Amino acid sequence: MPDVKNIIKGCLAGNRRDQELLYRRHAAKLYAVCLQYSGNDEEARDILQEGFIKIFENLIHYKYEGSFEGWMRRIVVNTALEKYRSRHNLYMVDDIEIIQETDADPETGDYSGLEAFDLLSIIRELPPKYRMVFNLFAIEGYSHKEISEMINISEGTSKSNLSRARTILQKKVNLYTGVNKKVISG
Repeated sequence: MPDVKNIIKGCLAGNRRDQELLYRRHAAKLYAVCLQYSGNDEEARDILQEGFIKIFENLIHYKYEGSFEGWMRRIVVNTALEKYRSRHNLYMVDDIEIIQETDADPETGDYSGLEAFDLLSIIRELPPKYRMVFNLFAIEGYSHKEISEMINISEGTSKSNLSRARTILQKKVNLYTGVNKKVISG
């Protein structure tokens, strides 16, 4: 099985077989990234397709430094950000203090039965602006300063959106798993 460098060289030479091999090796993982940033499967497929077009167009710029998969992931995330900015109006709001987390304590909760697919589905239910900030911060590891520059919001708004996303996610996870459900009698 050819190594990544040989596949990249083949892609740069226009070899369709290597292009297909690159796609097949990485499409599933990159599609999972697309799902994190999209509102539905169709949008995720569009992001994946546009992302791979950009990957192939920019292969010449890959310097064989660091993880090739990480390099591709960054392109796909940037493609998702571009799509997000073009489709969703970002409403600027004044910086507000970060909302305190709910009283739910994930350390004491029983989340057995919650699969990765379930969690991804719950994250995809977030409003787009919260989902975008949550993914960029919690999954991609960007700082609030970087996020604010990427999606043109203030750092305070990024922090606020992250806090709200976490609160919503905690409530949804608790509802899904039955943790902290209150019984109303009579």
